[in-house]
Amino acid sequence: MRYPLSPNMIAEEMADPGIPGEVAQTDTTLLRRAIIAELDATNLYEQMAAATKNKRLKEIFLDVAKEEKIHVGEFEKLLGEIDKEHIKAVEDGAKEVGKA
Repeated sequence: MRYPLSPNMIAEEMADPGIPGEVAQTDTTLLRRAIIAELDATNLYEQMAAATKNKRLKEIFLDVAKEEKIHVGEFEKLLGEIDKEHIKAVEDGAKEVGKA
């Protein structure tokens, strides 16, 4: 994905190749992409924190990573509100982990 993204670039990135001329811009797709972006950002900031010896910089990177995790929670909550199947799948996954 290229950054920064314009609305046209988002539409282009989300185009469904199986449906010529159509763009898959559902709210669930947008939220899932937002979650992925936040998780990627969390990983980046945590890796940067691990790579620096500068204590202040490390603290800032970890603080920003924590904020990204909050964003994931916000998007997950919204996704669950519009995709009830998502909530059930998350609950089922938690049960599966509990069995292990």
